[in-house]
Amino acid sequence: MRNRSWILAAVATAGVVVGAALYVDASETGHADIDVAATVSPSPPAEDSCVGTRTSPPDGDAPDDSPLNRTLARIDKLAAGRYADVYTGIGVDEDAGAADVWRIPSEGFDTAACDAAEKGVKLRLHPADVDRRTLDALAERISEDMTRWDGTFQMREVAVDERGFVHVGVDDPKKAEPLIEKEFGPRYIKVEYVDQAYAAED
Repeated sequence: MRNRSWILAAVATAGVVVGAALYVDASETGHADIDVAATVSPSPPAEDSCVGTRTSPPDGDAPDDSPLNRTLARIDKLAAGRYADVYTGIGVDEDAGAADVWRIPSEGFDTAACDAAEKGVKLRLHPADVDRRTLDALAERISEDMTRWDGTFQMREVAVDERGFVHVGVDDPKKAEPLIEKEFGPRYIKVEYVDQAYAAED
């Protein structure tokens, strides 16, 4: 499953720290298809699901013009509009033609999302307790100065996980976790070990 989220990574090479913001979504929705949760336990079962019945137009020539991707684009619009206060994130399961949606439980959003799903596209709806804007703001605060902790631990990446938390990748979680939680609070933050990333050679 691909996670539609954004990530900020600090890459240290030869004493030079480079901050990189990666936005990699072909539909230009402000999300990225990056797997940032490989070290996190699997998601709990969905509390609800639906299979789309919306009539699909003929697929276009573009590789991502498909029932699943058109459904995702519609849900992105819902998330950016009237349901921004309940939407948390979305993960894509292309092999199954499905998407996992995390949201603060909302009958209105669930109905709108299911109505947006094209025929055969399955939506698995998971509960969350925080909206995406809150997570984005928290991630931005944490990543404002990723080198401030150098000498104590190294912060290597900060990413919003669609399941409802900010993933903070460090070299030493035991040292980092209490300091990060003291600075930013413990809610919606998961501190985990990640390997050092290296800049590609020319």
